[in-house]
Amino acid sequence: MKAVTWQGVHDMRVIEVPDPRIEEPTDAVIKVTSSGLCGSDLHLYETLAPFMEAGDIVGHEPMGIVEGVGSAVTSLKVGDRVVVPFNVCCGSCWMCERKLYSQCETTQNHEHGTGASFFGYSKLYGQVPGGQAEYLRVPFADFLPVKVPQGPSDDRFLFLSDVLPTAWQALQYADVPDGGTLLVLGAGPIGDMAARMGVRAGHRVISVDRVPERLARVEQYGAEILDLDEAEKVSGVAEVVRECTGGRGADAVIDAVGMEAHGSPAAATLQKFVGMLPDALAEPMLKQAGVDRMAALYTAIDSVRRGGTISVAGVYGGALDPMPMFQMFDKQVQLRMGQANVRAWTDQLLGMLTEEDVFGVESFATHHLPLDEAPNAYEHFQKKEEGMVKVVFRP
Repeated sequence: MKAVTWQGVHDMRVIEVPDPRIEEPTDAVIKVTSSGLCGSDLHLYETLAPFMEAGDIVGHEPMGIVEGVGSAVTSLKVGDRVVVPFNVCCGSCWMCERKLYSQCETTQNHEHGTGASFFGYSKLYGQVPGGQAEYLRVPFADFLPVKVPQGPSDDRFLFLSDVLPTAWQALQYADVPDGGTLLVLGAGPIGDMAARMGVRAGHRVISVDRVPERLARVEQYGAEILDLDEAEKVSGVAEVVRECTGGRGADAVIDAVGMEAHGSPAAATLQKFVGMLPDALAEPMLKQAGVDRMAALYTAIDSVRRGGTISVAGVYGGALDPMPMFQMFDKQVQLRMGQANVRAWTDQLLGMLTEEDVFGVESFATHHLPLDEAPNAYEHFQKKEEGMVKVVFRP
């Protein structure tokens, strides 16, 4: 089959690889019909390169049609249409029983001290072959895949794999009070969707980004927009937010940017330097040093009101990045974060999607491309070119 593979920093290639097969009685194999390109994939493209190996199949936002099931699978049959969450989780361990599916004890990666495995996401998270491919092996098939109705387009349901539950968890963790103001940093896929959800929940939403096309999308769904570059020319994002919230700041902030934030040139240089080192040196540095671009998180801490909540949905990786602890303590900031526990939210979200396209998911993707165009898509997406916000591959 064809699959998108990592071959080196900024080197993605579509090559022929062996077809996946059922390896355990609890497995299923699906024929992938759609697979998303996620902002998190860009971390593999450059920053997390030391944890990648040439030939790794990437992608963690797939859906498709069941082609085969293992002998122990009872809830799926050939021909079922399913979305596959990015967490590889068993559904029955102590963590899964508490709906902490991103911490599944069955698939935790003890060698690297990380939580549950992910599809297509490096040695840090299990080196499980990903979904930007023509076929995909799915473990724990009686629990993990989300069965969806036939009929509506893939785009109605595809984003249950990551975007929708990640944005939804970020909004729940933000705990915005009734009538409160939510500041969303970043209008990429997660920030965009979180802003839409916040508006639909009745909150005042202020969305910050520096790409006009991205701001225009969230504005169409009722968010107020703030151009990052324009704000930095005057008093900065935090001061602008305080000016429009009675001097207090936002009740809650969602950081949907993470470790590749604009405005952290020194950290950006360090990330690139570490990425060029041999893996044996780079791996411990990335896990133990301070290598993140922290501008977005610092902005969140500055912008939130006293006693407010920050919900971090953007990915961070460094262990020793400096945090303004005095400011956080003095402001009584509540901080919540973590990989989305996808399967905890999918049933609720599926119910919201079935009757009506409440979040605009059918028009959410800006580009639909064949798998062969993946290498160019990664390059343009990282550079925020061609109006790319969300890419969906059609194998």
